[in-house]
Amino acid sequence: MSAVTAFVALGSNLGNRSANLDGAVEALRSADEVEVVRVSSWIETRAEGGPPGQGDYLNGCLEARTTLAPEDLLWLLLRIETQFGREREREVPSGPRPLDLDLLLYGELELERPGLIVPHPRLEERLFVLEPLCALAPELRLRRSGSSVRARVAELRAAQGDAR
Repeated sequence: MSAVTAFVALGSNLGNRSANLDGAVEALRSADEVEVVRVSSWIETRAEGGPPGQGDYLNGCLEARTTLAPEDLLWLLLRIETQFGREREREVPSGPRPLDLDLLLYGELELERPGLIVPHPRLEERLFVLEPLCALAPELRLRRSGSSVRARVAELRAAQGDAR
């Protein structure tokens, strides 16, 4: 299989957030069949949804080249989450977590299977995901809207009254 470009969102709002994110990047760097190409800066965002009183998140995005199939890449991401203390079966939906890794894009693939939807179904609605993605791939075209990542970030900021 030839290498495919994949984008992964990273988030953490429990424990040492930056160490969790840095550790996840290092775990991916050390994985066979994965080359981490670029990593965005970490941005701090408020938790959206879920129980009240959660701590703020650190969020980021990375670009990788991989020969892993999308299901195998997802399995690797889930395994790394577990290594950092995430217990999906015990957590509250949209609740706090030490590490959250989401497969956003896997080449041009569009896939919908139980447990895996690519592109990520809420990618185009989440500024906390799009802003770090924009740092890596501002002109990347989003499939649902047809907009570039940069244009979609501007639309969401305008809708929130944020003129950055």
